[in-house]
Amino acid sequence: MVLFELSKEFPAAETYSLTDQMRRSSRAVCANLAEAWAKRRYPAHFVSKLTDCQAEAMETQNWLILASRCGYVPREQVEGLIQDYDGVIASFATMINQAEEWKEN
Repeated sequence: MVLFELSKEFPAAETYSLTDQMRRSSRAVCANLAEAWAKRRYPAHFVSKLTDCQAEAMETQNWLILASRCGYVPREQVEGLIQDYDGVIASFATMINQAEEWKEN
């Protein structure tokens, strides 16, 4: 939701090239995580969806960096958000490495 609120302030010219892309990728992290959790009894599917989560999180980081470089979001704020996403990405990596342990009994 932080990214949604930030992106409300982006110029109208960025609606399709930056705003929508950043909103889409940030929302996809959560959506893919929900799918991963539903598929946790199948480790290969679970890992695949978690990998999608990581990719979407990294894409969101990219959009944040671009938004900062365009002057739409303060660099300090972006750095904090990037660190938050780094933590999320690391959590997905841990889950991937322990996929068998997440299987539903």
